Amino acid sequence: MIRYTLRRMMLLLITLWLLTVFIFSLNYFFPGDPLTNMSGVRASDALNYQLATATRAFDQGILAQYSNFLGHLLRGEWGQSLSTQQPVFQELLPLLGATVELSLLAMIVAMVIGAPLGLYAAGQRRGALDRLVMGLSLSAYSIPVFWLAQLLILLFAVKLGWTPISGQINPLFDIEVSSGAILLDIGLSDSPYRSAAFADAISHLWLPVLVLAMMPATMLMRVTRNSMLEVMQQNYIRSARARGLSDRRILWRHVMPNTMQPVVRQLGLMFSILMSNIIITEVIFNWPGLGSWLVKSIYERDYPVMQAGLFTFAALILLVNVLVELYHAWRYPQVRKELYAER
Repeated sequence: MIRYTLRRMMLLLITLWLLTVFIFSLNYFFPGDPLTNMSGVRASDALNYQLATATRAFDQGILAQYSNFLGHLLRGEWGQSLSTQQPVFQELLPLLGATVELSLLAMIVAMVIGAPLGLYAAGQRRGALDRLVMGLSLSAYSIPVFWLAQLLILLFAVKLGWTPISGQINPLFDIEVSSGAILLDIGLSDSPYRSAAFADAISHLWLPVLVLAMMPATMLMRVTRNSMLEVMQQNYIRSARARGLSDRRILWRHVMPNTMQPVVRQLGLMFSILMSNIIITEVIFNWPGLGSWLVKSIYERDYPVMQAGLFTFAALILLVNVLVELYHAWRYPQVRKELYAER
């Protein structure tokens, strides 16, 4: 496991390094002054521009510039926004908390809905309920996120009035933003109306979480169903039945652990798809997260913010995929054995 972990961590570091090279190159591909694109300091501000030229090594070669760029990146000195003139890294942290909160809740809901329905569909193979569950999952997977979000807003927010249309919480509660995750911020606040604020945050939260969870949940349904059907046809399942083991024991001791192996392997891909959809979802629901921040920076041509948003999204997806692979290899040792047997 140590050898496998070191190999994955080395691949992660190499990928992140290549990502920094790409982000650094964008400063020269964007229109305008590369130093302004990187630091957010405009040429009209002569004193700060001269200081940025020295600190960013723009009076030296390209390798020195990249070395200084990497040093600033590691220290959290990501320049300032061209729109707000605020440090990019300080703006990013609460937005990252809001995005992580939304994505984690969506993944939890997707696993709670998708895996049990996939198992149930496999147990009712070729039955009416199996066709119903798989038909619903295929239909839900085919609906674009932006259209599904607007349909659910029209139904639950406009027609039924069950939820607000947009936002994270009613601003009248005046919850101080610290982590960006609204549920955590409410728990850390000293407001006398925390219970009411928590209920209001949930009413804002559940609809975007449901929209985000829809596609990963449908993927989990199909992957879980197909995996369970494949496991049920294995010889060790027939042997367990021949020995007289009960169906309940076969299910929990033999079928379920082996069924979840390909499901766990696909969690990284599902999270990557979810992070792609979260950008659209945050814009539609006006959620104060990385996705809406990134889209806004594209419209405003705020290049330091664009670079920070792209790097954070890519790094988060890479990190989660590596963690999923490490857990998968730890939980199922045959993965490591198959990998090194091929070498």
